[in-house]
Amino acid sequence: MKATGAVQPFLPFCRRLLPDRLAGLSVALLKATALDLAILVGHLFLYPSGIFEERRDPDPAPAVPDGTTTPLPARPRPPVVLLHGFIDNRSVFFFLRRTLAQHGGRHIVCLNYSPLTWDIRGAAEQLGKHIAEICEHTGSDRVDIVGHSLGGLIARYYVQRLGGDHRVRTLVTLGTPHAGTRALPLADAHPIVRQMRPGSDLLKELEMPAPDCRTRFVSFWSDLDHLMDPLESAGIDHPDLLVQNVQVTGIGHLALPVHPAVATGIRQALDAEETAAGATPRRNGLTVA
Repeated sequence: MKATGAVQPFLPFCRRLLPDRLAGLSVALLKATALDLAILVGHLFLYPSGIFEERRDPDPAPAVPDGTTTPLPARPRPPVVLLHGFIDNRSVFFFLRRTLAQHGGRHIVCLNYSPLTWDIRGAAEQLGKHIAEICEHTGSDRVDIVGHSLGGLIARYYVQRLGGDHRVRTLVTLGTPHAGTRALPLADAHPIVRQMRPGSDLLKELEMPAPDCRTRFVSFWSDLDHLMDPLESAGIDHPDLLVQNVQVTGIGHLALPVHPAVATGIRQALDAEETAAGATPRRNGLTVA
């Protein structure tokens, strides 16, 4: 990231305290950091509400059109599964869930995985069981997934390595370290953090060929994401996958599942028609601040 508009009086001090890529302290970075802090404070209040699994009420039975009921959509949309990041829970999707419900007319499920999860592979296996249950419950053959941070990596492992591409139509990831991240070096004691480091055995598995993968990938990555080092690691680069990488400008890691402009981009990604296999991946940009 190239920093512009640096606050000059603080620059020498910041160079002593911060990594090189943050030393510029641009106005955009200050705004993004302030927004992330505000979101963090708000999320701490919501966090207790997401500790327990949500109730999965059965969907209302489809009404037979008789002139008094609303016609059913011509093409039912797949359920959407929301999967949170590291040391988090489903409360992070409070706003995104409301947006998708108001505009999408979809069945939406927020999943929690245990905060004691120590292995991405095991979490991916559990995700597969949950998705099988969701498909059985809704009568749908496939689902869409939106994963924030680690949640996106768990979902990708399920899709690529456990045959989940037969169940997942579209996988949207938000700030997911697809190529690994070097941020937070003091957290290496946790095995999942080690699995998210560049060059880990797990990430090498995701680099392996996946010639028949049917899932479409949409990866949102931010140019001000302080948990991605390097920043571009949140994009997907794989020759066998159908990928759309979307660069988001102006917000940080915590804002990705909250910001309304990103939510609009997610809705557009989920509503898009499946692209024919072999199509050229596109690189789009989304400026939100």
